[in-house]
Amino acid sequence: MRLTKNEHAALLLEEAGRSLVIDPGSLSTPFPDLTGVVAIVLTHEHPDHWTPEQLDRILKASPGIPIYAPEGVATAASDYDVTVVNPGDTVEIEPFTLRFFGGEHEVIHASIPPIQNVGLLVNDVFYYPGDSYAVPEGVDVKALAAPLGAPWLRIGDAMDFVLAVKPRRAFGTHDMTLSVVGRDMHRALLHWATTQGGGEFIALEPGESIDI
Repeated sequence: MRLTKNEHAALLLEEAGRSLVIDPGSLSTPFPDLTGVVAIVLTHEHPDHWTPEQLDRILKASPGIPIYAPEGVATAASDYDVTVVNPGDTVEIEPFTLRFFGGEHEVIHASIPPIQNVGLLVNDVFYYPGDSYAVPEGVDVKALAAPLGAPWLRIGDAMDFVLAVKPRRAFGTHDMTLSVVGRDMHRALLHWATTQGGGEFIALEPGESIDI
């Protein structure tokens, strides 16, 4: 399975000529190749994780594909046919098996109402938590997309999240709100956390890919 990082939180997974798009939002440029997309996963309703323009572009290239997301996205994206998923659900969409974890977005501030968020495990090897530190208990994570920066993120908590997951490989995501200096500093700290569990941290740039 090949994973390509886009800006911020957008990811593309490819297996056997088919693709899965994750969190194509307002801070991400469009993926250049949308052929073979079989599904879209949106972890939560914030616009940096989805926009109508991004969905329209993908659905034009691959009409009728399912969109999987929590209830909050179904409400926010009411013009789209969203299949609601919850923590504990498993979805088979060949060649991908999707398992969902967590349930809640990390707290930004007590004045901001909480929303739903699902972490996503793909084919039992790749995990992306969305905007959360939800740990996929009992899973040997071969590749982890670890958030680097956000209004809700404290880097010590992000380090503890990586320490808890113990991925074989990790890379930073959710990083467009950071300066280059801040991004590199946070990458270095997550590199340390990854190596504590014997894993490898990769400084993956937008457009770059890894094989899982």
